[in-house]
Amino acid sequence: MPTAFQRIYTRIEDITKATCTVKATGVGYEELATVHGQLAQVVKIVGDEITLQVFTGTEGIPTNAEVVFLGKPPGLQVSDALAGRFFDAYGQPIDGGPQVPGQWREIGGPSVNPVRREQPSELITTGIAGIDLNNTLVTGQKIPFFADPDQPFNPVMATVALRTAADRIILGGIGLTNDDYLYFRQVFEQAGALHRIVSFVNTTEGPTVERLLIPDMALTAAEYFAVEKKEKVLVLLTDMTLYADALSIVSNRMDQIPSKDSMPGSLYSDLAKLYEKAVQFDHGGSITIVAVTTLSGGDITHAIPDNTGYITEGQLFLRRDAEIGKVIVDPFRSLSRLKQLVIGKKTREDHPQVMNTAVRLYADAADARTKLENGFELTDYDERALAFAREYAEELLAIDVNISTEAMLDTAWKLFARHFTQTEAGIKQTLADAYWPQTEA
Repeated sequence: MPTAFQRIYTRIEDITKATCTVKATGVGYEELATVHGQLAQVVKIVGDEITLQVFTGTEGIPTNAEVVFLGKPPGLQVSDALAGRFFDAYGQPIDGGPQVPGQWREIGGPSVNPVRREQPSELITTGIAGIDLNNTLVTGQKIPFFADPDQPFNPVMATVALRTAADRIILGGIGLTNDDYLYFRQVFEQAGALHRIVSFVNTTEGPTVERLLIPDMALTAAEYFAVEKKEKVLVLLTDMTLYADALSIVSNRMDQIPSKDSMPGSLYSDLAKLYEKAVQFDHGGSITIVAVTTLSGGDITHAIPDNTGYITEGQLFLRRDAEIGKVIVDPFRSLSRLKQLVIGKKTREDHPQVMNTAVRLYADAADARTKLENGFELTDYDERALAFAREYAEELLAIDVNISTEAMLDTAWKLFARHFTQTEAGIKQTLADAYWPQTEA
């Protein structure tokens, strides 16, 4: 915007730890401004009193500081040139490359009109057996990874990015360490996958409040590729707990009354406005959202995972399996509520029966382990169930398993035949006749 048309004010009425208030007119909600040279955003308008949130905090800002309104909210230049690039929370390149030309789009717009939404019906594979076999994903779905902070959720997200059968991957890195940021860059570059990946990253070195911009930047880019290019887009957000923590910090600095677990009362709507961007369009494009939500001490009842669970269509739960020493996708605590739309339809006919049988036999092993821990004698079936569980975790649940869905099903059949009779497996006879291995493998 030309300097002649900028609205400039030099009297600040009130200053808090995160905000300042000026009297001004003709200003829009969420409009950007600079306060004493620092970027800020309009967060409250009462008459002619405008409250601005200063991204880096208000320390050192005098009451006669120059406030310049920029005339527009945060936005992103969208075009095909976004592909293969890394950007910060403001959509500025951080990879040493040039500015991206394109059409300017305001971020944080409304979710898609329900009239334009199609029922999710397309399979989206990740190559991770604990997801594709037991918790199959569908285009247009929104689902979180629940994980403890010490689990390798970012490597899992990188794996999903590289293995998923999607046209475009959008990464939103929220509060990443520099090591994690460099890890993502290195993995994507070495895999030769940068041409289909767009990354928006806020690191721990940047202001906490910038984390709030990352998901909107990622979803704005996703909407461009899904709507205008009719592409199948997968959005990966990590870590949404840090996003919620940033909401809490801003809320507290603005002296708002906190709700459960010190979270703002608007937490549900703040999360929902992001997750509800997941959609399958009638023209074929789609946005699927997979997000990490780290748990504090494994507490699934904390306000962040609790609200997330009400919004999303299931969850993928990571845990370390003591038997094999690897992180697995827990079959008991994980759930994809939309998997019935594709398993056995977009996948092989035996998929539903194999999935259910494997989880049931794994549950039998859990019962046998409880008997063992309580000093009860194990039956022959118990012993075989425990052996099955170890191999099932090693060959199908571990996050490092990278095979096709058909290979997953074939592996499960081999495990059934290795440890159980057809009667014990209890699979429909027509399927057993077609797929039960003739010899143990």
